[in-house]
Amino acid sequence: MQIQENVPLAPLTTLKVGGPARYFAEARTTAEVRSGLSFTRDRGLDLFVLGGGSNLVVSDSGFQGLVLRVSIPGIEERAEKDRVLFTVGAGEEWDRFVARAIVRNCAGVECLSGIPGSVGGAPVQNIGAYGQEVAHTIAAVEVLDQRDFEVRELCPEACGFSYRTSIFNTTERGRYVILHVTYALKPGAKARIEYADLKKYFAGWSGTPTLAETRDAVRRIRASKAMLITPGDPDCRSAGSFFKNPVLTPEQFADLKQKAAAKGLQVPNYPALEELRKVSAAWLVEHSGFSRGYATGHVGLSRKHALAIVNRGDATAVEIVALKDQIQNRVDEIWGIHLDPEPVFIGF
Repeated sequence: MQIQENVPLAPLTTLKVGGPARYFAEARTTAEVRSGLSFTRDRGLDLFVLGGGSNLVVSDSGFQGLVLRVSIPGIEERAEKDRVLFTVGAGEEWDRFVARAIVRNCAGVECLSGIPGSVGGAPVQNIGAYGQEVAHTIAAVEVLDQRDFEVRELCPEACGFSYRTSIFNTTERGRYVILHVTYALKPGAKARIEYADLKKYFAGWSGTPTLAETRDAVRRIRASKAMLITPGDPDCRSAGSFFKNPVLTPEQFADLKQKAAAKGLQVPNYPALEELRKVSAAWLVEHSGFSRGYATGHVGLSRKHALAIVNRGDATAVEIVALKDQIQNRVDEIWGIHLDPEPVFIGF
């Protein structure tokens, strides 16, 4: 495995900002991942594991340790009772795996079509969209433990999945490097059409949409919001949704409803766990003075979706973070709600 020096990171991210990695390597096997970990341990360097670069903000000064791009390939299938298990290398492109599952007529990830990034990054954020999240189908996550360099297999319960979180980005952040993920999908099952956008898309259809039709619908909906990486589309120079939808207690939600009602507004909301309510972060952003297409200097919001902060050309990480802070402060000031960012920030 070749260790490179001073490698620009901006081209390896969808946001296209940030400085270089002091050291950079690409690992295609477990042995090469171990080699990368040994390199950092022997030199006392920090490690950052890079996947598809789609949910990432790199500082303008870059990263002073080793950026290890995990590119382990491969998709293996095996039938087990009433499900099909797909064991997928962490370096595989997420949407390529989804397409493979649809071709095999296996349900469980069709609503996650078009999400950029790698399979290895999916469990970290517990990615989700249109009524599905990967926690619903993950059967096991194979990891390399940085404490002893041993390979372990974690069951879903051990991963601590919750809304856009797992142990990999909370309690055990930095401990594990994901090598493979196994998904348990249902062959021949119906597509999940529960989300409002999908119901609207298929309104008037006489039959039940197939998995392939659902995948196509999701990709079209994502494209209409600039949430599908499309070459040449300036609204796609983003890290996707920059803020998580807030999950509120009944008391917090009642307070928000009261504030909205005083302005003659209704807040889009959805049920969450127990008595909690999930509210639309995009709605909060737009009703705090930041409309789609908002621009300041080299940064702004997508013209198609208020949650996407975009690089309008030659933006710096400082400008990205400044707009993030401005939006957070304004939403907090008007609505009393703190918006948590979704991307990972490195080098800050």
